[in-house]
Amino acid sequence: MKLAVIAGASGFIGTHFRRELEAAGWQVRSVGRTGEATWGDTGAIAGVLEGADFLLNLAGKSVSCRYNARNKAEIFRSRLETTAELGRAIAACQVPPRDWFNASTGTIYRDARDRPHTEDDGELGSGFSVDVARGWEGALAAAATPATRKIPLRITIVMGPGGGVMRPFVNLARLGLGGAMGGGGQKYSWIHVDDLIRAVLFLHGHPELHGPVNIASPRVVDNRELMAAVRRTVGVPFGLPTPAWLLKMGAVVIRTEPELVLKSRWVRPAKLQDAGFIWQHPDMDGALADIMAGDR
Repeated sequence: MKLAVIAGASGFIGTHFRRELEAAGWQVRSVGRTGEATWGDTGAIAGVLEGADFLLNLAGKSVSCRYNARNKAEIFRSRLETTAELGRAIAACQVPPRDWFNASTGTIYRDARDRPHTEDDGELGSGFSVDVARGWEGALAAAATPATRKIPLRITIVMGPGGGVMRPFVNLARLGLGGAMGGGGQKYSWIHVDDLIRAVLFLHGHPELHGPVNIASPRVVDNRELMAAVRRTVGVPFGLPTPAWLLKMGAVVIRTEPELVLKSRWVRPAKLQDAGFIWQHPDMDGALADIMAGDR
């Protein structure tokens, strides 16, 4: 039986991973605030990792919050410290995991409205979110694990049944507020959670691939196209647009950041495409139909 270890397994993505891997016959262990090993007990984490086929690290405070000083510090700490501890635990293993897939983010690239960004030609941006991504990938690179391949997963916005970003979009559309957000031209790079899982397993089966990997659908949409697809899916013909100034006011009320919908993320998954990965849900309309069917 193959063994996968998931750090941060209790969230939306981790829950999907655990269910799908176990259904496919994998043994799954977890590291987190609860689970087979908990943060701060490096020896126990090493025991959980011993002989694993791969480690998937998803641990970190949600970025859907206000970026005040306290939350910023916790966003950094929850990513960098856990990644560093996993590195120490792997170094203590007699038989370390063959692969270590560590979450990063497609937000590491600059606001892009002129061209897509690949792993080879992508231009990194600036600002808090980019600093987090750089620090996260830096902590992974600094880990001394010579027998373990380390892959930063530059994950774009993950969509799937049971949570994630879809619920607020659907609720807005049903209230008649499902129009374009801000200018509407900002690119929306995304991935269906099933394809995220399949991409990780694909990478595990292709040991020749190295370095950061963009995890995204090859068919990006802009915000205007996204919201039109959401309206079609829920059967609402019209949606009022939301100007940027109103989004910024609303973000304060719901305690999040407008960057999450206003930044243009244009990410192309060049490494996956070149290696022959095939998406099950490459198109937004088909992905939304699948997600809504799963939520019923």
